[in-house]
Amino acid sequence: MANHIGPIYKSNMRNNNSFQIRQFESKYKEDVIGLILTIQKEFDVHLNRADQPDLEDVQKSYIEQNGNFFIALDNTKVIGTIAAVCIDDEKYVLRKMYVCKKYRGKEIGIAKLLLDKFLLWLQEKRVKEIYLGTNEKYKAAHRFYEKNGFFEIGMKDLPKSFPLKKAQDKFFKYILIK
Repeated sequence: MANHIGPIYKSNMRNNNSFQIRQFESKYKEDVIGLILTIQKEFDVHLNRADQPDLEDVQKSYIEQNGNFFIALDNTKVIGTIAAVCIDDEKYVLRKMYVCKKYRGKEIGIAKLLLDKFLLWLQEKRVKEIYLGTNEKYKAAHRFYEKNGFFEIGMKDLPKSFPLKKAQDKFFKYILIK
């Protein structure tokens, strides 16, 4: 199976960099972990590597569990991530959406490229609902999710099978197929 998902995208940046959205490969493991930990620290979210054992084996934790894990690359540099966790055939959880500070914002559009690839992959699987848990500190991310069709829900509205993680205190839902 080819790991390349979709075309090489042209950003809106003046220098016209090319970015790739690809399925995770183990050679990017340390870069992915480094990116995620750096962003969590930037927002004073108290998680460490040991709190996130799923990152030690992305293949087993996501891909082999009927999920997926995509990365955004600027040449060979990991600049973003997004993951899908299956909770049943019709419901998935969006996880690990992070974009390097330098690449954030609609001018560059990395978050939107990642989300679009994620949603397309789930549409092909005929998924109906997507849930996500995030941290109250990620205000810009909340606005991004809402601008892209997610709506806030309470913890009581999560499916019983939702895999609640440490530091999650805000929740969203997206209806993909009605």
